[in-house]
Amino acid sequence: MFAEIAFLLYLGHLLADYPFQTDHQAAHKAGCGRQGWTANLSHAATHVLICALLLAAGSALLGWHLPALPAVAAVLWIGATHGFIDRRWPVAAWMRIARQAGWAAHGGAAHVDQTAHVLALTLAALFLAA
Repeated sequence: MFAEIAFLLYLGHLLADYPFQTDHQAAHKAGCGRQGWTANLSHAATHVLICALLLAAGSALLGWHLPALPAVAAVLWIGATHGFIDRRWPVAAWMRIARQAGWAAHGGAAHVDQTAHVLALTLAALFLAA
């Protein structure tokens, strides 16, 4: 069941990060003030909604019996971690600590960002499959 859950959560991540993320969210989700936080939280909420819908579909179609409270906790975890990572400073801090300034200057931050998101999704899938 882990593989199916992980796949659906990853699909939800891709859907929320690419076709369902607005230009405004992408441009402002790391910004300060109300505009930045609104963009960030609405983007994170998109992740929560899409992942919840995919988990519900997986439960219905594949006969899973996911307990409601852990499933809610998992999608809230996804939303919270996604919003945190997308503030951008955590990725920049990691790359600074890991001495990856050269890679950061050549587009590496996007890869570190996506790896952090996949780690959070994997932890959610492990939690739900356990």
